[in-house]
Amino acid sequence: MEDIILWLKYLFLGVVQGATEPIPVSSSGHLIIAQRLMGMPQNGLSFEILTNTASLIAIVFIFREDIKKLIVGAVQYLRTRDQQYRAEFMFVLYIIIGTIPAALAAVLFKDRIEEVFASVHTVSIALLITGVALWLIRNLRGRKRDGDLSTKDAILVGLAQAVALIPGISRSGATVIASIAVGMKQETALRFSFMLYIPISLGGLVLGASDIANDPNRSELAIPYLIAFITTLIVTYFSMRWFMGVMAKGNLKYFSYYCFIAGTLLLIFL
Repeated sequence: MEDIILWLKYLFLGVVQGATEPIPVSSSGHLIIAQRLMGMPQNGLSFEILTNTASLIAIVFIFREDIKKLIVGAVQYLRTRDQQYRAEFMFVLYIIIGTIPAALAAVLFKDRIEEVFASVHTVSIALLITGVALWLIRNLRGRKRDGDLSTKDAILVGLAQAVALIPGISRSGATVIASIAVGMKQETALRFSFMLYIPISLGGLVLGASDIANDPNRSELAIPYLIAFITTLIVTYFSMRWFMGVMAKGNLKYFSYYCFIAGTLLLIFL
């Protein structure tokens, strides 16, 4: 019976991770809240890496055609310098530039950030901040398409992704907000945000491989981790598809309402 309860808890954690990773409400913050509500100790880095990898697989699958087009176009431009492929090459270059701030922050400060900020109180404040940011950009409709981006845009969005290392600050929220704030169209903002997610998640997987291999709970929690992984994979796919529809309609204000309500309730009751 205890095993079943444990499996259900990890199933729920998978649902939470999968549902909140693509949308601007902070998956890391919601996992902290979920574990607190279920009386679970915070899982180690290996669990975070596994669930993030599951979300990554789902998002790569959804954007597979965009990824293929960018890679083929960038390679063709490097080989031929044909201007028809320059937009793809520059988009890839801006993804690389935008990844650097978060990559450096993760390598240098991630453990310290999680040690200092991994509390429900911090998550509640961060959710309120996210809500304010979403409210401020709710009516912005940019003009910049994929081929109109600049190095400055990439750096600013990259810095926003670095700030999202703080639990409760949504990675997708921070990058989408920053992308829209610098003038990107909704579709471009969405694509750029999740293209930035791919290299940073791959880097986390590579750097954290040893943590997974050396996890003392690996054997004991193999089945719960697998349950969480599969659940995260499936739920992320449907959550991402839903969020793409929300972005197309420009309804980000509803996420700001959620962040305001959730942040306030957490401050009052937890």
